[in-house]
Amino acid sequence: MMRILIVPDSYKGSLTAIEVADTMASAVKAELPDAEVRRFPLADGGEGTVDALVAAQSGQIVPIEVTGPLGERSAACYGVIGSMVVLEAANLCGLTMVPSEQRNPLHTTSRALGEAIVMALDQGFTQFTIGLGGSSTNDGGIGMLSALGAVFTDKTGETVRGCGQDLLELAAVDLGGLDPRLAQCRITVACDVKNPLVGPEGATFVYGPQKGASPDMCRTLDRAMAGYADKLEASLGAAEGNLRDTPGAGAAGGLGFALLALGAKLVPGAQVMEELTGLREAARTADWVLTGEGRSDGQTLYGKLPIHVARVAREEGARAVLISGSLGAGSELLMSEFAGCFSIVEQPSTLQDCMDNAESLLYRCTRNVMRLIAQSSHFDNGK
Repeated sequence: MMRILIVPDSYKGSLTAIEVADTMASAVKAELPDAEVRRFPLADGGEGTVDALVAAQSGQIVPIEVTGPLGERSAACYGVIGSMVVLEAANLCGLTMVPSEQRNPLHTTSRALGEAIVMALDQGFTQFTIGLGGSSTNDGGIGMLSALGAVFTDKTGETVRGCGQDLLELAAVDLGGLDPRLAQCRITVACDVKNPLVGPEGATFVYGPQKGASPDMCRTLDRAMAGYADKLEASLGAAEGNLRDTPGAGAAGGLGFALLALGAKLVPGAQVMEELTGLREAARTADWVLTGEGRSDGQTLYGKLPIHVARVAREEGARAVLISGSLGAGSELLMSEFAGCFSIVEQPSTLQDCMDNAESLLYRCTRNVMRLIAQSSHFDNGK
């Protein structure tokens, strides 16, 4: 009996990781009805992190209401797994929560993340895992820190709201009012980017444009972010060192920097998923591992979930296959990591058509892959 492990990320904008796993499983069973199929839908710290971890560990989803990225009241949630709370920026202050015509990092805030942490603290939780992918913010985390009790004031002494615009007006930082319970917390941040807070490779210049920042706005915001970092690091004292240059400080528009200031540990998202879900143990008993994401390209090599899954599979004696929405520039570099790399696209199509038909395209592609695997197993057995 063949043992198949299915460990996909989401196809962002079209299918959640759970939907991808379910579709792949149906296709596998259509070709190999006797196969043992296990589903491990995961995420790398972005959209779907809470759902993936809760599903893997039979946890609980807790609905909450927070201040959304534009200051509106917004429905969100966090996950509870034993004594740990799982949060993700994507469903608290995520880019998809902001209509494209309203995307402007001067106007968005990370306040929701701080509010969610306070709610969890009020329930007695002190252990947190936080995914930072998919944010709409570039506020350096002042929204989050404000919700946690920090005070940021402008030149008139007025307390600022905690959005990106306030970085330009910031005159003073006071961390004395931070919730004292934070000192007892263990915070692990699932973060796949290595960007520092400021500079050409920092949060603003690299990720600001996708959040609505113009080139002029990026230059202005980056200068303001550097000034904010000066003030926050001075408030922390010399013992904390230079946090702004820590790899990952620029994650989620500087939320990585603000969480480092709270004593958080930044860890690659795929590594967090492996440790919290038992992925390695599951791969140890598998013959084949199917993984994928919305788009795979040369960047997938740099810590994205599918490459981590492939390497775990190889280390545990299984073979991995990549089935993604599309294969982009540099995807040929992935061939050495997988037994095969496949795109679900069948013919010239618009991006919207591919996204609208992702489920059926994924099903057909997975069936074809499984037919090939089934045939190769016959040859391996001398049939």
